[in-house]
Amino acid sequence: MCVEEKPFDVLGLGVLAVDELLYVEHYPPPDTKTPVLHREKQAGGLTGTALVAAARLGARCAYAGMLGHDELSQFVVDTFRREGIDLTHVVWSDDAQPVHSVIIVDTTAHTRNIFFLRGAKTGAAPDAPPAEVIRSTRVLFADHHGLAGMVRAARIAAEAGIPIVADVERAGGEGFRELVELTTHLIVSRDFAEQFAPGATVAEAVKRIRRNAAQTVVVTCGSEGCWYLGEGMEEPVHQPAYRVPVVDTTGCGDVFHGAYAAALARGLSLPERIRVASATAALKAMHYGGQAGIPGWETVTEFIRSRKDVR
Repeated sequence: MCVEEKPFDVLGLGVLAVDELLYVEHYPPPDTKTPVLHREKQAGGLTGTALVAAARLGARCAYAGMLGHDELSQFVVDTFRREGIDLTHVVWSDDAQPVHSVIIVDTTAHTRNIFFLRGAKTGAAPDAPPAEVIRSTRVLFADHHGLAGMVRAARIAAEAGIPIVADVERAGGEGFRELVELTTHLIVSRDFAEQFAPGATVAEAVKRIRRNAAQTVVVTCGSEGCWYLGEGMEEPVHQPAYRVPVVDTTGCGDVFHGAYAAALARGLSLPERIRVASATAALKAMHYGGQAGIPGWETVTEFIRSRKDVR
């Protein structure tokens, strides 16, 4: 994929989840009964789904965050092994556990409500994996779970010149500001951007979020596409969303992140990375759950070629 040979293309340390998804015609009002149209159980989480997306697109992926010895951890392990994600450097801990989520999907409005139970430990360990493992990847994928360990990993990656792609959903916590400043590719939702720039347009928010001229910032806006600003660019650019028949948007943001990281590891340009990420997320939205519908590289590239309406 790149000139320098490294064992991994994308290394993730962050949060994993197991999602129980229930699909209903309409989200119910209080004190009512509603029939379930469909049920799914899939692995999820910001980093978990991003790694699966990157792996489906051909990236050699590894997970080196915390996992436990419980049933939820085993479910994630089984998923990762099926996807070919390396688990050699996982930090095993009796009190670590993936997030357990119940997600109610409104199939009419295409909205979802997420109810989650967080384990005692999740995400990056404070002092693992070893620095040489972090240096062995082309791209480090970060989120805001296990901030102390995430900042440590980001420092090591930054010193080695390794790009850092980050997915953060909330601001705050010791080390958060440093993680954002170390991140070379910060991809956030419009809701998160509102925290940084209340009342601003998305394009203006992109400029305010950016920490330095070398940092790439992307703000995703669901069906309205995304705005991005990268090195050497003076103004943000809008990428329209690919229009598809939507079944479930669960995990689309996480898929966007993982596809972007895989495209970055391939050495693609910023506009190409954005198109790949947008197309991969759109194709996933045509399927139930956060991971089952994630496409492969050939499917994504053929989809992009066929959609001359979006460039």
